[in-house]
Amino acid sequence: MTDVHTVINPATATPVTDVRLASVADADAAIEAAHAAFPAWRALPPGERAALLRRFAAVVDAHIDELAELEVRNAGHTWGNARWEAGNVRDCLNYYSGAPERLFGRQIPVPGGVDVTFHEPLGVVGIIVPWNFPMPIAGWGFAPALAAGNTVVLKPAELTPLTAIRLGELALDAGLPEHVLTVVPGKGSVVGERFVTHPLVRKICFTGSTEVGKRIMAGCAEQVKRVTLELGGKSSNIVFADADIAAAAASAPYAVFDNAGQDCCARSRILVERAAYDEFLAHLEPAVAGLRVLDPGDEASEMGPLISARQRASVLGYLDEVEVAFAGSTPGGPVSDGFWVSPSVVTVDDPATRIWREEVFGPVVAVMPFDDEADAVAKANDTEYGLSGSIYTTDLGRGLRVARAVEAGNLSVNSHSSVRYWTPFGGYKQSGLGRELGPDAPMAFTEEKNVFIAH
Repeated sequence: MTDVHTVINPATATPVTDVRLASVADADAAIEAAHAAFPAWRALPPGERAALLRRFAAVVDAHIDELAELEVRNAGHTWGNARWEAGNVRDCLNYYSGAPERLFGRQIPVPGGVDVTFHEPLGVVGIIVPWNFPMPIAGWGFAPALAAGNTVVLKPAELTPLTAIRLGELALDAGLPEHVLTVVPGKGSVVGERFVTHPLVRKICFTGSTEVGKRIMAGCAEQVKRVTLELGGKSSNIVFADADIAAAAASAPYAVFDNAGQDCCARSRILVERAAYDEFLAHLEPAVAGLRVLDPGDEASEMGPLISARQRASVLGYLDEVEVAFAGSTPGGPVSDGFWVSPSVVTVDDPATRIWREEVFGPVVAVMPFDDEADAVAKANDTEYGLSGSIYTTDLGRGLRVARAVEAGNLSVNSHSSVRYWTPFGGYKQSGLGRELGPDAPMAFTEEKNVFIAH
């Protein structure tokens, strides 16, 4: 019997379409076909591989609005975010199209001969994509992997498969050989597990929860299989009293409520120097109230719904344990039956409070005062996670000092931005293993081979 998943529009809680879910046999067939396609793709002259990636980028660019519309309906992303995300796939493809001709080895001086290194592709790479950012995270994986000469099997999240399926079709339209990029929709327990256990898959790239990431890492260890993990986060937004408090408070909602807080980089903890604490909250309340929570298809919308009824119930469970200091709105009208939660702010004194320590993955932010720089760093580091964060101060020496002291992989001073495709991205501690993006990302999809030639 065929296993089918009904895709739901989270803004309206209504069906969008049905998607057939792959079986273990389907996953095996996709992996074996990718393995068979690997030698020809690897052998393609670098300039030709680069040209195909540029062509893929151009085809994606021609379908930006179509992809965005799919993401609005499938994931509840706002129209503006969805268009940016489709554009990010295009930009990653263009950026990494320069890599095939620049995977340089080295000549190392040695006695008795010549020593050279080569960067050679791994083979089949399995990419497992989460539901919160289906398009860009897929592109962060397949663009550098393909550029390095690997073939890719990609499993989208069961809840949000539609844009990945369409990107797979667009790859063929762009002229990529069949089975070089294959999208395999299915359950993590079926397709994802098979990617991990299949001996022809040489590397796994996984983005998702820390709990699942640990299981994937353990599974990869059985075969000493390479793995990159981008996992959970509980990032801090540190605001010093010398900062522009009004500007920091105006920025804070966009640092946590983007994508309804379903973002591992969300600054879901705000630490404010005690001298500015009341002033910051006074500015934050109208900023949250002014957030435009509308039908995600409305170009003015700044926050959409949660992905599912289950996720909404989880978020509301956290809010039931605390007193909400103030909150924004949810939309009425045709989308009022969707999986909405108001953007909410709570104030916290006890760092053991569950909402302060755990990744809520919803539109909720907790605010706590700190006394001095050392206290801010200690509180920011008091977490098992270490993915992202922000520091607001007019003292750039302090900004750099705190950035060096905070245990996180991606930090911004006087900004809430975390991700740029031309800079490395990844976490400390239980936020992950390895790095994505940046100029060196294709190297992570290669083996370095050393060859000595005697005189």
